[in-house]
Amino acid sequence: MNYNNITVVYPEGMEEEHIKYYVDTVLERNKDKAIQSIELKVDGEFIDAKWSTNPIDFQRIRRITGYLVGTLERFNDAKKAEENQRVKHNII
Repeated sequence: MNYNNITVVYPEGMEEEHIKYYVDTVLERNKDKAIQSIELKVDGEFIDAKWSTNPIDFQRIRRITGYLVGTLERFNDAKKAEENQRVKHNII
């Protein structure tokens, strides 16, 4: 079943009203995450909800010549020259 563009796997016979309740609860508690799928399982008197999230893109940030940067594209000529002349330390 798909609900709010999320793939939901649930046990046979579970009512749609309950499925929507559990999915909405997971979404409410994880507002900052992009939920991809939710799996619901009956465990005695309880319902276990297991979910996976979409991967989040991130950009590597480095400290170069005293500045935190992702890329060197925005450096002016002087900063580019400073970066080329700096001592680069090897990771042991």
